[in-house]
Amino acid sequence: MTDASAALRSFGPVFALLFALQFVSMGAMEMSGPFWPIHIKALSPSEGVFGLAGIGVYVCPMLGISLTSAFWGRMGDRYGNRLMMVRALAGLAITQLLIAFAQDVWTILALRFLQGAFAGYIAPAQAYGVQVTGGRDRVTLFAWLQVATNVGSLGGAFLGGLILDALPFAAINLAAGMICALCAAIAWASLPVPPSEAVAAKPAKAKITAHAPTGSAPVPGLLLLMGMLLASRMVLQVPFSLYMTHHFGAQHWITGLSYGLLALGFVVAAPLWAQRFEGRSKSYVLGWGVLISAGCLAVTHLAGITGSIAFFAALYFVWGALLGGTTPVLLSLISAATQNDRQGSILGLAQTCQQSASIAGIVAGVAVTQFFGLEAAFPLVSTLYALSLLVALGIWLRARRSPDEGS
Repeated sequence: MTDASAALRSFGPVFALLFALQFVSMGAMEMSGPFWPIHIKALSPSEGVFGLAGIGVYVCPMLGISLTSAFWGRMGDRYGNRLMMVRALAGLAITQLLIAFAQDVWTILALRFLQGAFAGYIAPAQAYGVQVTGGRDRVTLFAWLQVATNVGSLGGAFLGGLILDALPFAAINLAAGMICALCAAIAWASLPVPPSEAVAAKPAKAKITAHAPTGSAPVPGLLLLMGMLLASRMVLQVPFSLYMTHHFGAQHWITGLSYGLLALGFVVAAPLWAQRFEGRSKSYVLGWGVLISAGCLAVTHLAGITGSIAFFAALYFVWGALLGGTTPVLLSLISAATQNDRQGSILGLAQTCQQSASIAGIVAGVAVTQFFGLEAAFPLVSTLYALSLLVALGIWLRARRSPDEGS
């Protein structure tokens, strides 16, 4: 709580509102997250349709985001990231309300794709945060926005379960749609327009240069590393509960607790990583990135071979804590390496890379476990982390040789 108070004092009331919008809207969307298989199963005419739609209901919004985030990012640079946040929240509200009345799996999958295509809230929120803070304490800003997402996801899943115990599944989507509509109205009425957005809203005559500022980190390499780390994490998204039942014979509440420990570790550690990295040289940060990648490799290897469910759960918490030093930190390096008038574009591109990597990880996890069994899940994760470690090491060595290191 001390770190949260310090962040609030540092960034001001606009950050508090931004944090709250992120927390509430992401919580609303995650109310249905764990329960889609139940709903899809009830609507599917066959096991084959259920198998396909059970994956598609998660992949379709990711695919929509990956195809449109860069476009919405460019629109944010031109017309303002505040407007893009309102647009995204309105898109979430409308599609959630439509999904509540959908009665077949194919309509739901189409609406989930449109939800991703017209939403994409996180990237403009990050770009807007950079604008209102003037780019200062960038690592801390991104870390706390990620914390809001993870805490919202945990709370949303719990609230969704309570709703589903008492009401039909459609009630979850109706509630989420109304919450997102309220968030859109609050964002439109309460978030100030940054001066840079007022200028950006006017048609620009001068061509925006694409080169990064002096002293920047290698953006393509950072995007690759971030994507590989995310793909490694998402391998277990679908087979996790099956693995827990098959390998440990775990009850559902233990499975849910173990899965939640990953997010809890992220929430606890992300602000601490941000505090450690704020103001440090890129070589220092990237050096820690190598160590974090190595730590993820070691933790997932141990998780894949242990027969103790208590040790497994502890490793999941440690894994989440390590992940707290990955995506927010890499996003801050990418943002810092990009000119202020292109923040929407680069963060939109980063969101595209994240979603594409998540899809690749999910597909790889499903394919490998289908062909080689559930025992192959963690070896695949460890292998991908080994590749991530090599990429992180290469980026770090390049940064150390950079003539502008230390800037």
